[in-house]
Amino acid sequence: MSSQESRAAAELRFDRVTKHYAGRETAALSELSLEIPAGTFCVLVGPSGGGKTTALKMVNRLIPFDSGDITIDGRSVRDLPLVALRRGIGYVIQQVGLFPHMTIGENVATVPRLLGWPKRRIRERTAELLELVGLEAADARRYPAQLSGGQRQRVGLARALAADPPLLLMDEPFGALDPITRTRLQDELRRLHHEVRKTVIFVTHDVDEAIKMGDRIAILREGGVLAQYDTPDAILAHPADEFVAQFIGEDRALRRLALRTLGDVELDPVDGSTDVPRAPRSTTLRNAVSLMVGAGSDRIVALDDGGTPVGTLRLSRIEELL
Repeated sequence: MSSQESRAAAELRFDRVTKHYAGRETAALSELSLEIPAGTFCVLVGPSGGGKTTALKMVNRLIPFDSGDITIDGRSVRDLPLVALRRGIGYVIQQVGLFPHMTIGENVATVPRLLGWPKRRIRERTAELLELVGLEAADARRYPAQLSGGQRQRVGLARALAADPPLLLMDEPFGALDPITRTRLQDELRRLHHEVRKTVIFVTHDVDEAIKMGDRIAILREGGVLAQYDTPDAILAHPADEFVAQFIGEDRALRRLALRTLGDVELDPVDGSTDVPRAPRSTTLRNAVSLMVGAGSDRIVALDDGGTPVGTLRLSRIEELL
């Protein structure tokens, strides 16, 4: 899909949004104000009772809010026709929710078919998306029961992207998957976001997942109060208060190292030593430190895609970065 054909990402704003549920003393969400620039991958994270999923479901009006407003590109979600609003937002949940009696291709084509797209355009879009999310063309003729959990989640993502929505809502989409499949899909989603550049709102309770996935992270405390909203690196380096510091954990220095790779930092020249550990430039600084400690070395050599040494990183340099 060319950039000319792609629908632009949307800007999303929460303006003092509040929600109370009957029978509960504390608010589910308390005057949440949040600006999510177009094309941003924003992660909502926090403990149970923080209002993460409530906030997400208010965007497509699955849950009404009591006061305040939510706008998409300046228009209140309350002013948008409900059907048009939901068809214009991709939605991915943990349970995927595929129609079991439909083939994978038919599942992906659900919204384009409702929008009245021509059959040829639907076929082309379905084939394009299956390839984009890492599935085979032959999978279009299979049924959900014939796929693994990770494959079904890929289909759910393809279906959410089918009509090229400017906004994508994801509610703990990888929570039910095994760790290996979860890591693969996280990597795939980051790659996909880099390619299609949609605005993504992603809910998780996993701090490591939030740090890995988010361009920006919103940490909500119990009662739906926003504790901090910033980039992962800024939050790890400067927690807003004791709650945030405890929530992200004492190993936040190591977590900061996971945000950068050997290719992201300035390297010293290769000095010709043969007993120094080596790793691809894509290796995170956290893993680079692990390799150095394991080898009893104070440095590591970075390799390009062809395996050629391109520079050396010393442990003292990593200490400076922190």
